Amino acid sequence: MHSEHFRTLLTATGPYGSIYFDDSHDTEDAAAQTDLKWRGMAEELARQGAGPDLIDRLAEAVTASPAPVGRGGRVVVANADGVLVDERVSRADGPPVVRVSELPYIVPVLAHGVEQPTYLVAIVDHAGADIELHRDGTVTTHTVEGEGYPVHKASGAETPGYGDPQPRTEESRSKNIRAAADRVTAIVDEEAPELVFVVGEVQSRSDFAAALPDRVSERLVQLQVGARHSGFDREHLHDAIGEHLQRRHADAINAAAQRFSAELGRHSGMATEGLNGVCAALREGAVETLIVGSIGDATVVASDDLATVAPNANVLSELGAAPTHTLRADEALPLAAVSIGAELIGAAEGQSPADGVAAVLRYAPRTAATVS
Repeated sequence: MHSEHFRTLLTATGPYGSIYFDDSHDTEDAAAQTDLKWRGMAEELARQGAGPDLIDRLAEAVTASPAPVGRGGRVVVANADGVLVDERVSRADGPPVVRVSELPYIVPVLAHGVEQPTYLVAIVDHAGADIELHRDGTVTTHTVEGEGYPVHKASGAETPGYGDPQPRTEESRSKNIRAAADRVTAIVDEEAPELVFVVGEVQSRSDFAAALPDRVSERLVQLQVGARHSGFDREHLHDAIGEHLQRRHADAINAAAQRFSAELGRHSGMATEGLNGVCAALREGAVETLIVGSIGDATVVASDDLATVAPNANVLSELGAAPTHTLRADEALPLAAVSIGAELIGAAEGQSPADGVAAVLRYAPRTAATVS
């Protein structure tokens, strides 16, 4: 995930309450089960020292939001001022995870979440297009109605006195497709969506794609979910987009794992694993992608700014910094990665880096970022 996704955490202050729980709604008593889980989590938050304001912020997020559909988990992070992270994730195994800590806990989002990028949906035919820009949960709509007519061939075999209508029809269809493509291109240039999903019958999608410049077509994803005016299931469209984003996330995890293994294997200095190596690379701002697996209860130490992290007090002291905080590694390392603009991603299935953490690097650090 892009570090921008979590940038608000850098200016927030703790303590933080972080909860990760099964938020499935696929049974008749799902709402009652959620209420029961929340009561248990609220008791645990209070036991760990959370104040009333912090508990109230989490309660509002859990109980006041619309119920999701189907199976999945949820990660909510808040401080006394408000909710900072609220993410649906693909799953939540085991009992709820509840933490009150100096730092937020976002690892389940990296492992099981799917980033929701800004994307555009273009529902096209040879008469125009309906365009939707999706950004941060809001949707902006545009409509292009082409001025070219006719767009359908005459049904009769003969057109006495008027010549063959076929060229006029084809030119009208092309003109309308170009208008739709030009409008989508203008929106892409202005809003920079990462993906452009196109919906429509096969020929409309093909002609529309051919009319786009390379800078737009490289973001294009064609979906087979229906046509513009013949009707289609919006839920089907939502599911198709969600499935593509899931595949995209899985591809990113596998690509990061493959690159890490390749760099480690060639001893290029462009990858490291373990607390020693990853902490060193984070301190130098050298981490391009942080890969987080099962870190367990491991801790790191930090100075007052919480960003200078080390595996132990001796290393931090050698750097001339006082080890004033002992932090959970699975909280401190992701936040340090966010602070330097690194990508964050969960470990691939079957990938077990040393100490549960690894990194692909932008450059080889000056200090040792070696395998521990």
